[in-house]
Amino acid sequence: MFSKINYEGSISAQYNTLSQQLNALLDGEKDTIANLSNASALLNQFLNNINWVGFYLMKEGELVLGPFQGLPACVRIAVGRGVCGTAVSKKETIVVEDVHAFPGHIACDAATNSEIVIPLIKNNEVIGVLDIDSPNKGRFSDEDRQGLEQFVNTLMKHL
Repeated sequence: MFSKINYEGSISAQYNTLSQQLNALLDGEKDTIANLSNASALLNQFLNNINWVGFYLMKEGELVLGPFQGLPACVRIAVGRGVCGTAVSKKETIVVEDVHAFPGHIACDAATNSEIVIPLIKNNEVIGVLDIDSPNKGRFSDEDRQGLEQFVNTLMKHL
């Protein structure tokens, strides 16, 4: 049974605890959709000041909506388009302090003002992205980037 815990210490320590919790939650489960669903739910309860968290998965050369928490979202995103598609084409995390200043931003939720996208890379190939939106401009710090990349590294061991 899952129970919510209080995350304590520095942001880095909290992300370490979060990654350990994810590892325990996914231990022994091999189903990708189940694992991505639990990962998005865990992030949704951990992160403050967000309005969407979830995954897009590569299918037939484009990103397709996967498990998420939040309002309904765009279903398909072309590689190289928007923040998610750019993260895929660059194979790197992208942090956007103000999405309205990002060329080609795809507005799925008008309330979103900042975004972070971390690619899911397996065997040097992007298989999807973790996308997190916030109504607050500048919501995602470098510590958040590092902690979320650690979270994705833990997740990838279970995909």
